[in-house]
Amino acid sequence: MAIGSIEVLKAEAMVKGAVAASDYLIVLPVVTCFIFGAGLLMLRKRIDWHPWLAIPGFVLLFGIDVALLLKVAGEGPQTMMMSGWKPPFGIAFTVDLMGALFVTVAGFVALACAIYAVASISATERRYGFYPFLFLMMGGVSGAFLTGDIFNLYVWFEVLLIGSFGLLILGSEHEQLDGATKYCMLNLVGTTLFLITTGYLYGIFGTLNMADIAAKAAAMPDDGAVYTLAVLYLVAFSLKAAAFPLNSWLPASYHTPRFVVSALFAGLLTKVGVYAMIRVLLMLFPPERAGLAPVIAWIAGLTMLVGALGALAQTDLRRLLNYVVIAGIGTILAGLAVPSMTAVSGALSAVDPAPAAGVLQTGLSGSIYYALHSIVVMTGLYLAAGTAAFLAGSSSLAEMGGLWRRHPLFAALVLVLLFAVSGLPPFSGFWPKVALVRATITADMPWLAGTILVSGFLLTVASARVFALAFWRPLPSIQGVASESEVARIEAETFRAPGPGRALSLVPMLGLISFVIAAGVWPEWLAQLTDGAAAGVIDPAAYLSSVFGGGS
Repeated sequence: MAIGSIEVLKAEAMVKGAVAASDYLIVLPVVTCFIFGAGLLMLRKRIDWHPWLAIPGFVLLFGIDVALLLKVAGEGPQTMMMSGWKPPFGIAFTVDLMGALFVTVAGFVALACAIYAVASISATERRYGFYPFLFLMMGGVSGAFLTGDIFNLYVWFEVLLIGSFGLLILGSEHEQLDGATKYCMLNLVGTTLFLITTGYLYGIFGTLNMADIAAKAAAMPDDGAVYTLAVLYLVAFSLKAAAFPLNSWLPASYHTPRFVVSALFAGLLTKVGVYAMIRVLLMLFPPERAGLAPVIAWIAGLTMLVGALGALAQTDLRRLLNYVVIAGIGTILAGLAVPSMTAVSGALSAVDPAPAAGVLQTGLSGSIYYALHSIVVMTGLYLAAGTAAFLAGSSSLAEMGGLWRRHPLFAALVLVLLFAVSGLPPFSGFWPKVALVRATITADMPWLAGTILVSGFLLTVASARVFALAFWRPLPSIQGVASESEVARIEAETFRAPGPGRALSLVPMLGLISFVIAAGVWPEWLAQLTDGAAAGVIDPAAYLSSVFGGGS
């Protein structure tokens, strides 16, 4: 009798039908990363093959990501349960429009960095496992964007951290080991807090499935337990995202690895923390997020100002970019601080109900748009900084100069990226800032709107300073070379020599800048996607329906 009862329960908890072939598209980004990473590890004695196998692997990964984005945009959120278990018993991979956008842009910048690494990563560093570590990290990043299980979100954080640790110490230099120690310690604190909070969450809800948590949290009475969860997750993800006051680890570590590794970290890792914050706070605990909105607003404002002022104070190009990353995180968080429509509808509905109904969606859409822009632009800026430092022989602004005259195409590409990161039109950083300023003003938060504008102005000044010193002014007399014509001859030879100064390094920059221009000159296509992504997070009915098959 007991055995029969178990079989009945098992039958009710298991899916008996065949899985559609297209459903495997949901997990293919993770599977692709692990297959190529393991394959390159087995070919560790043929490191000369690694770039020419890795680049097709990242092309395949990006193609899968684009196909997944098109599927989700056309059909809505998609879910695949592992081992045939029905939700909420099994481990779920669930991807909505926000997750598909993040994973696609992540695949795009990973491909750009893989191409750049052909010119910038030495044979010794390939032997240490650059490309396998890169695939491992991207497997963790992709899994974090695609998982529908909050414990497995923690697991994917750990996977990407393992890959990032390997990339961080690739050269085994003293400065790298020092930066890796700080990076590891602070991230271990964040992941430990994440794990403890997730254990607390399981004790309250008895489930780890995000859709199940969202449904149960909406039906729970308003008490301190769920609010405590929201606060703990806010702290854990703020540390991951390098938000103020938990941002000191980023400028202490991101300047130590190779430039291409810094580009990956700056573009992707902090954005995984932002993604997790949006997913957990806005989708799972929206009332608690609304209560924490004033705190998030202050965090966002201070993060923007600390990042912008820190960038102005730096004399090293890469250290300056570290603070630009922090300022961008603050800008993204501004959209999460916008009150819900119920909090502002009383003041606005008498005048115009449309802004009250859409203010949170406008703010969140601007945050998602800016996060995607920041992934691409920060990756491009770090790659450009690597090329500039190679050509100048230093990343110190005091020792750089003259690049505009000798490499005008490269300088023009950098200028586009600097305009974009400053939020100037007609590039990709302008439109999300417009949306964020509009949302914060509509929500009666003019001080936060002013902070966004002040931060943008300070970043514009910092960008102008970079271009004036590193590109526009004549090259200072360095390394005993007084003749500028002689320097030009040496740099011309350098641009053809092995290293990040090769013309090959311009290829990924051109690809990244094409996104910056397309999202700035023709913003409608991306704005529609981010608007749909924001709507899906605020009202997760389609997400829940995807997981529970319409029975939620």
